Amino acid sequence: MWRWMAVFLMVSAVECSAQEFTTLKGHGGPIMGLALTDKGQIVSASFDNSLGVWDGRDVRWLDGHDAAVTAVAMTGSGHIISGGDDFVVRYWGETNRVLGRHKGKVASLSVSPDGTFVASGSWDGDIFLWSLNNADPIKLPYSGAGVNAVAHSLDGRHLFAATSKGDLLSYDLHTLDTPLPLARHGFGINRLIVGDGWVAYGAVDGGTRVLNSETGDQIADFTLDRRPILSMAYHADTDQIAVGDGQGYIMMIDSARWRITRDFRAMRQGPVWALVFSEEGDRIFAGGLDEVVYAWPVSLLDEFDPAEGQERSFLRDVDAMPNGERQFMRKCSICHALEAGSSRKAGPTLHGVFGRQAGTMPTYRYSKTLDQSDIIWGEDTIDALFDEGPDHYIPGSKMPMQVIAKPQDRADLIAFLRAATKED
Repeated sequence: MWRWMAVFLMVSAVECSAQEFTTLKGHGGPIMGLALTDKGQIVSASFDNSLGVWDGRDVRWLDGHDAAVTAVAMTGSGHIISGGDDFVVRYWGETNRVLGRHKGKVASLSVSPDGTFVASGSWDGDIFLWSLNNADPIKLPYSGAGVNAVAHSLDGRHLFAATSKGDLLSYDLHTLDTPLPLARHGFGINRLIVGDGWVAYGAVDGGTRVLNSETGDQIADFTLDRRPILSMAYHADTDQIAVGDGQGYIMMIDSARWRITRDFRAMRQGPVWALVFSEEGDRIFAGGLDEVVYAWPVSLLDEFDPAEGQERSFLRDVDAMPNGERQFMRKCSICHALEAGSSRKAGPTLHGVFGRQAGTMPTYRYSKTLDQSDIIWGEDTIDALFDEGPDHYIPGSKMPMQVIAKPQDRADLIAFLRAATKED
């Protein structure tokens, strides 16, 4: 009897632990991509320019990109490939190295099934095949528009690409000929996943469709009245597809029967930008505007309240803020902290910024433009920064384009910053 009781308690403990809601905290910006290692670790790519490799809640940081990390994939040997807003594709292995560079944001990565190369698609419209064995890269024929997603067929013969123009293209990787259009959706296609004989895509207008990967014939249509589709994940062993959208929902699809099994409001506010299944397929990990990766047990999705946005300061009611604070929250808060000390945000802290020479925070890696700058931050220079925009005032810096057109809004922001960043 006691033996059976012990077995029951052990099984119950395993079941309870598998059903826990989990958060992975530590990033300094929104979560842009997720992947799973061969050891069951979660890899998160963030707006804070870094990747986190999570073993449970313990994290190892990978820093090397000079802008937001927007795409992440795993090689068959367990190494990480990443791409970012710095146009760079990086390999993280025995020796970390840059595989290559695009002329625009790297939006998607796909490692070939045989593990010999990685495909990268960029908003510059180009698709490259980067060798993981030190062979020369291959540039595929032009896609015709910005590339949002790439994915290999299971046999590695074809590479599917989705463009901002709404084309779903099929490249023959043996011939490297001009791609064949598998579908023309009419709105930009954001995400792709590939299964045995099918390819599924999600689009800007909310279109969520499954096509025969050879003929382009439609197999299923799961389009709902929510847009855009921003993330997709597939777990082949359990026949599960997860689809995340701009309104914070995760739709679960049974790919064996082609039916919707669950439709869960995951995020209280904001989009679902990244999804990945756990190794067993019993949990779904998601990221979005928050600085946190969330995970839910799939079997209990409908029993949880939405997670994100409960504590995010930049999602507070704007009417409750003074105008200067409101400008900071809208224009600055994702990249910059106000408190002293280091943070994992994409930009340096603004604590003590007045009177500080640009490019001089010792714990932050600046672009060459600011490393050599003689700008002293004060009312006039901060006003000029947001009047002209960073691309004109400090061209070549890592700051995203931000303009505050109204002089009073700029004045209110400066007054807020002077008070909020004052050193003790």
